[in-house]
Amino acid sequence: MKYQRRMKELRQENNMSQADLGKVLKCTQVAYGMYENGKRRLPICGLITLARFYDVSADYILGLTDSKERK
Repeated sequence: MKYQRRMKELRQENNMSQADLGKVLKCTQVAYGMYENGKRRLPICGLITLARFYDVSADYILGLTDSKERK
């Protein structure tokens, strides 16, 4: 699973818009949409921010595990 799909799933599960997540990552909705659609790579600092925001592991976002638990 590509991390972009996980980003979208987490966003939708939390009833948030791309604009909401843009604020979390301190970027525009357009930039966030490009991360989610695979047109731009999410920087590592963005991955860390999302993992902390959603309280999941970075491995979960990356699709390396199906466990959301942070260690």
